[in-house]
Amino acid sequence: MFLLGLLYVALVGVLFAAGAGAVTIIVIAGALFLGQLFLSDKIGLAAMGAKEVTPEQAPGLHAMIERLCIQADLPKPKIAVADTPMPNAFAMGRSPKNATVCTTTGLMQTLEPHELEAVMAHELTHVKNRDVMIMTIASFFASVASMIVQFGFFFGGGFGDSDDEGPSWAVVLLVSFVVYILSFFLMLALSRYREFSADKGSAVITGRPSALSSALMKISGMMDKVPEQDLRAAQQLSAFFIVPPTAKSAVRTLFMDHPPTEKRIERLQRYEAELQGALNAA
Repeated sequence: MFLLGLLYVALVGVLFAAGAGAVTIIVIAGALFLGQLFLSDKIGLAAMGAKEVTPEQAPGLHAMIERLCIQADLPKPKIAVADTPMPNAFAMGRSPKNATVCTTTGLMQTLEPHELEAVMAHELTHVKNRDVMIMTIASFFASVASMIVQFGFFFGGGFGDSDDEGPSWAVVLLVSFVVYILSFFLMLALSRYREFSADKGSAVITGRPSALSSALMKISGMMDKVPEQDLRAAQQLSAFFIVPPTAKSAVRTLFMDHPPTEKRIERLQRYEAELQGALNAA
């Protein structure tokens, strides 16, 4: 996500340096945004080597998703499976009508049925909340903010002054990069928030917050057993996974696009206590 935004910044900076006008830059940025919006799901699935499966190929998985969709009041999405030992799942698609939920073979082999159901409910909540659309728009507006600063800095730094040729493209890139860094941290905060929201959605849909807690612990524990090259290969889709495929030596910092697993489990335990309290009161 950070590198994609940096690519925007670099591209706009180079266009400025080449003398491109505002209309040209806006058209190019708009084309990139539409490409992200309509092609990101296909690119993401292809990057993971995921294949769509039919009800005949995965009857149990399809039946589970159908049941969860009824409970969540959602149209049934496409279902895909990625053949990788990494235990994880993610959802793609700009709206519930054209969404795809994907699980890995490693996840299906690791989790019990009720745990897998909780994970898929988490992914369906992302679909219901249109989180892929939200993150795409957020990244686009971060890029637009950077472009606005570039325009202001470029034309405000001596425009019309014959004695001043204006800032160099390198300075424009530097200012844009600083602005983008601030946007980047805001996007990470938004990404962490949507994970908490999806966890709560899973708890509501399944009525078993403890199932997702158990699944998160298993997935996090299994990450240490996944080959390092598989983890690195999946880093590009980290923001979309239920648990990020961070390398074993990674240190948890502000750069995380997911909340710490222990914080997520703490919240799920609170939901479990609230649910039990409501049942006892009834």
